[in-house]
This record gives sequence, structure tokens and C-alpha cells, in this order.
Amino acid sequence: MTTGKFLSRYIRTAILLCSILLNPAFLMAQKKCDCEGNFKWVKETFEKNDAGFGYALQQKGADAYQKLNNTILVRIKKANTKEECAAVMRDWLQFFRNAHHGIAPLQDATVTAAAKNTITWETLPLTEEEVKKQIPSGGPASFEGIWSTGAYRLAIVKKDNNYKGMVLASTNMNWTPGKVKLRISADSSGVFYMGDYSPATFNKALAHGKNTLQLGRIFLKREYPVLQDDAGVQLYAKEMTSTGPFLQQISAKTILLRIPTFIDSQKGLIDSILKANDQLLKRTENLVIDIRDNGGGSDVSYYEIIPLLYTNPIRSVNVEFLSTPLNNSRMERYLAKFVGSEAEKDQIRNMIKKLNENPGKFVNLNGGKVVSEGKLDTIFPFPKNVGIIINQANGSTAEEFLMAAKQSKKVKLFGVTTAGVLDISNMYVVNSPDGQFELSYSLSRSLRIPDLTIDGKGIMPDYYIDRSISPEKWLDHVIGILEQ
Repeated sequence: MTTGKFLSRYIRTAILLCSILLNPAFLMAQKKCDCEGNFKWVKETFEKNDAGFGYALQQKGADAYQKLNNTILVRIKKANTKEECAAVMRDWLQFFRNAHHGIAPLQDATVTAAAKNTITWETLPLTEEEVKKQIPSGGPASFEGIWSTGAYRLAIVKKDNNYKGMVLASTNMNWTPGKVKLRISADSSGVFYMGDYSPATFNKALAHGKNTLQLGRIFLKREYPVLQDDAGVQLYAKEMTSTGPFLQQISAKTILLRIPTFIDSQKGLIDSILKANDQLLKRTENLVIDIRDNGGGSDVSYYEIIPLLYTNPIRSVNVEFLSTPLNNSRMERYLAKFVGSEAEKDQIRNMIKKLNENPGKFVNLNGGKVVSEGKLDTIFPFPKNVGIIINQANGSTAEEFLMAAKQSKKVKLFGVTTAGVLDISNMYVVNSPDGQFELSYSLSRSLRIPDLTIDGKGIMPDYYIDRSISPEKWLDHVIGILEQ
């Protein structure tokens, strides 16, 4: 295992996307914070330790940064709660890049789940049977009905020209039956309240077929009344609502492999699917890998896919780590908990030693090599063609996978340009001195900078799928091209 692979396997973390604007009902339960003091800590910590700070400053200029700081400080002084303060600091972080950073208020220990349930929240006093009686089972498809998503079974009912979704059952103790979980306005815009009651707004509730409802990044599956959908829509709904990977044979020529996330807990599932279907994959002409909405995870999760795609050596551009006492302490704590072999521990010790010997500098932990090259002994004749479906929600490890996969002569990318969240990576999370905030920032930058930057640009598809083709038809479109 190369040092680069070792770092990818054990250090790379998933992209953090924070949404922490809590419902106003919670603000009463939060104690007032020292917003100005916490912003000073965030600013100093980020400037000293974030691997992308200097690069962003170089690109945007010191004058623009000073202007930003002046504007933010005015807003900070007006913030009274942790949530207001976090919102302003989040805007400050966006100056540097779109992701791979974050700021979140830490919940007071006194605000427990039980306390949350005592907060006044709108409820609808309807039973499941009462909901069913209001909805003719043979009627046309509408938002009304009983739906499921994640930990929740929901009933959506019409109120005047609007819709409200109430909880019927939930494994989240914060959400008891009757509480209003979502709202859809007459223009189809609305809000879905997350597990912590934070609002996730959406511009339009989208119906995919008759039994799948998309509310921004949330997908609901209809349980009642279940209406007949065509096979393509049913498969799309299965893809978008599945939390884990699955494989399905589409035709004698084509197999679909759906991977919704590369988080490290999915590695075993991905590997077991590949192993169980090894012979089928190696005798079938076409493979479609659908990674739409896959926001990243751990590089190790996709390693076993690469042999199926491989045609020639894969070159991976390495990263360099910013050495600071805070950043290096993360590696030291990691070593203290590491349960690998003694040889692997020695490898980590050598990394720490090299980092500590170069304070304030960027350190290449891959023996000084800019590029690592991966070679395999076997090129499998099948799958002959591999189409990877991508969209604007693919970032981080998902983009790292695409950078490797697209070097294969078998592979073509289909869809739209990805998120562009890869150059500044390897996130670390630290708490503020007063314990009220959690700051996330990045430890490494890619040696692709500045020649082949991905951040803010994304990875373009080989075949653009335009807006005239609806999302549930993307798979059919790709299969049509591959099977031609």
C-alpha cells in the first residue's frame, strides 16, 4: 500500500454540508453567546491552520478579504444567539471556497431530546385511518397520501390550497405522532423540517411518476394509495430512495450498479455486491454506475470497483499537508487510537515526525512524489463499456473516484458537471474554547493546484444530459447510448 493510498484510506473524510438554522422555538432554549469573541477565534484558527486559506487569499486579494472582514464584523456585533452567529460565520467561510469547511453551534447539554418534545410545535390530530378516508384510493396522483422517508412515516393532507405533512410514526424520539414535519405551498415551494427541527427549504416539490416525491434533497416514497408507475420510474425511485448500494441486471447486455454514497461504512456492502456478482459482471458487455447525489466519503469504498474499469496505469496527483501544532495533534491522536499493524503505526509515526520538523510549511507525505501511479496485472474484457452517471451533487471522494475512473478507456461520464469540491480536503473538526461552536476546516491541498483545479469548476461529463431529459429518464438515455 502506498503512502497516498494509506492517507486516502484512513484520513480522508466525507464532505460536511451544514444546515443549522434552527426553528425560532429553539432559540429560547439557547444561552446568549460571545459572538464577537467566537468569530475572533474562528478567524485566527482558520487563518493559521486551514490548507486553503493562503490559496484563496492569493486568488481574491487582501483588499477583498479586509472588506469582507469589516462587513462580517458589523453583522457579528448584531448577532445575539449562537444560530445567528453561526449563520454570519458561515457566510465568512464561503469567501474561501464552497465546501470542506463548516461552523455549527454545539447544543447545550440542558437541551435534551425530552426537552425538545416540550416545545410548542404545530400538530394535526389525525389518525392513519382518518387520513386514508380523506383520500380515494382510486383517485389521481397528488401530494395527498401516506409516505415514508428514512426514520419517518408521514401523512400529507390538503389544507386550503396548501399541504401539510404530519408524522404518523418515527424512530426519532424528537418527532412524535401528529407533529407537522413538512409544508408545501400552493406554488409547490415549501419546507421539510430535519431531525433537529432545522428547516430544509425547497423551491418546488417534484413528483417523479406517481409514487415518488422529491422535496429538495429529500425523497418520499408513497405507501398509500400505491398507484401504477412504469418500470423506469419505479427503478429511478428505488435508486433515489435507497440508502445503500445495489446491483440490478437491466438487460442481457447491461448491468446497473447504484452507489448513493462512499462513506466508509458502505465499503463492506459495495465489496460484497461486487464479489457476489463477480462472474455476471465479467461476462456482461455494459456496466452503468449511477452515483448521482453521492457527496463523497472514503476513497477505500471504491477501491474494488477500479479493477473492473482498469485498462491502463492510473495516475493520482498527491496532496500536501499544512504543518501546524493543531493540525499535527490530529495525527497524534489518531495514532493513539490506531489498531493496525506495527508497520502501519511506524508509517504514521514517520509522517508525524516529518510534519513536526516542518512547522508552517506544506509537507508532501508521499515521499516527495507529485504523482502516484497505480498498476494492475489484469485487464478484464468485460465489462466492455462503463457509463458513470453524475450530477451537480457529486463532490469530494465521488470526484476522486471519477478522476481515477475517467482515465480508463472503457469509461465515459454522463450527466452534468459535478460540485467541484476536491482540491482542499482532509477535514478536521475542533471546538471553540467556550465549547459553543464546532469549526471544520481542511488540512491538505492538492498538487493539481493551479494547473488542474476542480474546486469551483467541477468535473465535466463526456456526454451532457440536457434538461429536456427528465431525471427518471437519464438511465434509459445512457443505456440507449451504450447498447447502440
